[in-house]
Amino acid sequence: MAKRVRVRAPELVGKGGWINAGDRELSLGALRGRIVIVDFWTSGCINCLHVLDELKTLEERYPDTVVMVGVHSPKFAHEAEHRAVVDAVERYHVEHPVLDDPELITWNQYAVHAWPTLAVIDPEGYVVAQYSGEGHADAIGQLVEELEAEHAVKGTLRRGNAPYTAPEPEPTSLRFPSKALLLPSGTILVSDTTRHQLVELAPDGESVLHRVGSGERGFADGHAEDASFNEPQGLAPLGDGSVVVADTLNHALRRYDPATGDVTTLAGTGRQWIRGGPTSGPAREISLSSPWDVALWNDRVWIAMAGVHQLWAYDPQDGNVAVAAGTTDEGLVDGHAAEAWFAQPSGLAASEDRLWVADSETSALRWVDLDGTVRTAVGTGLFDFGHRDGPARQALLQHPLGVTVLPDDSVAVADTYNHALRRYDSTTGEVSTLATDLREPSDAVVVGDDILVVESARHQLTRLRLPQVAVHPASGAHRRRLDLTEVAPGTLCLEVVFRAPAGQSPDARYGPSTRLLVSASPPELLHTGQGGEAGLSRLLETDSARSEGVLHISATVVTCDDGQETPYPACHIHQQDWDLPIRITDGAPARLSLKMAGQT
Repeated sequence: MAKRVRVRAPELVGKGGWINAGDRELSLGALRGRIVIVDFWTSGCINCLHVLDELKTLEERYPDTVVMVGVHSPKFAHEAEHRAVVDAVERYHVEHPVLDDPELITWNQYAVHAWPTLAVIDPEGYVVAQYSGEGHADAIGQLVEELEAEHAVKGTLRRGNAPYTAPEPEPTSLRFPSKALLLPSGTILVSDTTRHQLVELAPDGESVLHRVGSGERGFADGHAEDASFNEPQGLAPLGDGSVVVADTLNHALRRYDPATGDVTTLAGTGRQWIRGGPTSGPAREISLSSPWDVALWNDRVWIAMAGVHQLWAYDPQDGNVAVAAGTTDEGLVDGHAAEAWFAQPSGLAASEDRLWVADSETSALRWVDLDGTVRTAVGTGLFDFGHRDGPARQALLQHPLGVTVLPDDSVAVADTYNHALRRYDSTTGEVSTLATDLREPSDAVVVGDDILVVESARHQLTRLRLPQVAVHPASGAHRRRLDLTEVAPGTLCLEVVFRAPAGQSPDARYGPSTRLLVSASPPELLHTGQGGEAGLSRLLETDSARSEGVLHISATVVTCDDGQETPYPACHIHQQDWDLPIRITDGAPARLSLKMAGQT
């Protein structure tokens, strides 16, 4: 046996204290004689979650010689909250003691630089190996067997039970629910993730009608009470009335038919995809990796493949699955689908012309265009996060997990680690906060003029009233999709022509009576001229490198009834919105004129 380099293991210290250890404060001295595997992890890291699953096999294989110890080492501000760590330990079925180390004391003592990292400590208290990333279970298993043999001969191996104390279960109807779907019947289907079930709730969002799945972790098709899931999450409707389920830890897509109660498998082998494996073909023959959410868009089921930082798509017609966007590199890079980078995409929502993506590790809201181009609305990188409203380029989110298209085509973001529901208005490019004091919201579903928010860490759905602007366009507004218009490159003069109804005139006594709001898809189509300003005309500067795009134009005029004899005349808001596809062509007109009708 080759001689190992051994370093005395630093003590395990964390200001958050111990979880899953009863009332005990564990120390390496108390664990002397055992092989200790220290797992440095954080709850928002998908690779860390994969390693938790890998370590279960080692815990089961070496129950009396190995002690598994987690050291929770936060990346995000939210992950440094002790309550969040306690929730994560239960949510992910962590069945060993966990040290909450919010100030990264032990992380620094062990010179750790990446999530996840595993350190192996021998029975005499020395670090003998350290591994970064996932996929090391087999190597660690071999090392454990070598250490068992070596220290049995030396008389330094001590066998015994692991110092693990399970938390008391709490009697809630849901336990860490993840995603929700409004069914045609008006009931709400929820993925009850930690209990490995789907739950159908009455329209009130509270009363349980029935459960789907045995409640035991497993991978079995069959009728509702016999089938089994493994931490199911995303839900999306299929055209035939059934529902596709992202069965996350089974690395599979499942199909649930509410009419019959049957559960079948659509995609996945039950094994996690590993680099070098096939990425397209018959869906039942291709492995997936932690599918977190699903959405039906353009006749395909899009999959937020959190485990490999990609989007995949399943075709219900031919039964094939394939990579749709992303390279498996983790980060925030826009561009063509084959070149874009994602970072743990965890939420999807489809509008007519966009697939919205909650890209959690970059704290970003992104979308995919119909042509396959990936773009970013909010977010700048892996370590840029916070809670800031305002223009999208300056706004900040913190590890969002869900996204929902609202009736006015704006987007609600389940801003999970900010405990908030945020709204992105693609017309104005503004981010605002709809609600705070939620507890780890992970999804939301629109029900009439309300929105039901999945408060994952409160184990419930919470009903909120949507602001009027998100339910319908502003009073008197009309949106028109115009035909493709050719315009000259460079400077473009935009003018909206308005004629007030008889007996009314624009009123400016309390400020400008007119406002023009302009944005573009893609945003790079315009160099200048975006945003909202008073007036009904604007000079726009187009990007000559772009050949086509869409101008989104919104005009607002306030008029009041004529007549000086009326001190408080009735006033009226007139608004009209246009989506104007343009093609930049030499020799085309350099002026755009849109007519806005006066309305009462």
